[in-house]
Amino acid sequence: MGAVNGLKDVVAAESSISRIAIEDGKAILEYRGYNIHDLARHSTYEEVAYLLLFGELPSKSDLEYFSEDLKERRELPPQIVGLLTNLSPFCHPMVALRTAVSFLGTMDKHISFTGHEKSIEKAKNLIAKFPTIVAYFHRIRMGEKLVHPSEDLGHAANFLYMLHGEEPTKTMEKALDLDFILHADHELNASTFAARVAASTLADMYACVVAATGTLIGPLHGGAAQRVMEMLREVALPKRAERYVLEKLSKGERIMGFGHRVYRNVIDPRTVELKRLARMLSKEKGTRWFEISEAIEEAVHRHKGLLPNVDFYSASVYANLGIPDDLFINIFAIGRVSGWTAHIIEQYENNVLIRPRAEYVGPAGKKFLPLSERE
Repeated sequence: MGAVNGLKDVVAAESSISRIAIEDGKAILEYRGYNIHDLARHSTYEEVAYLLLFGELPSKSDLEYFSEDLKERRELPPQIVGLLTNLSPFCHPMVALRTAVSFLGTMDKHISFTGHEKSIEKAKNLIAKFPTIVAYFHRIRMGEKLVHPSEDLGHAANFLYMLHGEEPTKTMEKALDLDFILHADHELNASTFAARVAASTLADMYACVVAATGTLIGPLHGGAAQRVMEMLREVALPKRAERYVLEKLSKGERIMGFGHRVYRNVIDPRTVELKRLARMLSKEKGTRWFEISEAIEEAVHRHKGLLPNVDFYSASVYANLGIPDDLFINIFAIGRVSGWTAHIIEQYENNVLIRPRAEYVGPAGKKFLPLSERE
């Protein structure tokens, strides 16, 4: 078999965590067999995180215990707060996050344990602490007093509370909770694959998550939403969308937030939910971000035939939640860490070292000359 650039359409692993399929002309995304639309409209992020880690939806008592367990794990050790305080203020928040994750590993005396029970404990710890790391670093770099985690708020509401210093509206809470659900997992995307490659060497979970965060930061993966927001600010008005798109296309430039390796000719099911959410938030906040986004979507589809991906409407959702542009990737990571850890655990439990081959295309059989004979 010859090389497949980008491993396009190569099946690299078996997994029971999430399923992507195209059936009857529609895209399907399921977590552990549950349709993403049902999860998005009827569950919470805590339920979804439990589902990804344990394989089934929780009972009421299981969910209550799991949610309380996460709450008790939210606060950061003082050493991590000190680390965040000493990072450069121009450090990208994703660099701060991956640095803090690595530091957390130094404080885990069971760091090298890859058994199921210890791995679940590590996963819950990371899921609980990701929002705190992101919120604390943002307030530190802005010179603002830290807002400590609330014992009364859910996962999404607590993050917005720590970030902004005030409790969010119910609409804002539901919006971010839904966003976390939609980003929780997506099969073997680049960051998840990076995590599984690391896990296949039996590297510790912190190292695997650092590999994932380092991969997510790229503009062709998690960084796309930030680039989308830059585009929305540049367009500024819905009526300017058509000209903007035509100018980009005439120059052969990429329009961020469109196209997907899997969803080529069908709409990403997560986009359906995010578009609904973006419309609702823009209406509540009285902004034009949704109108601008929709105008760009229509122009791109009309002139290029491309459909928006999950990053496209994420941008306006985050902007309407008052989240700074450079935190967009971190929001993605807060949602995705439950999926990353589920995949790491699955890799540990049925492990085969991931070690592909490369098709060599360079010269061969060259004659070696001693240094004295080389010109």
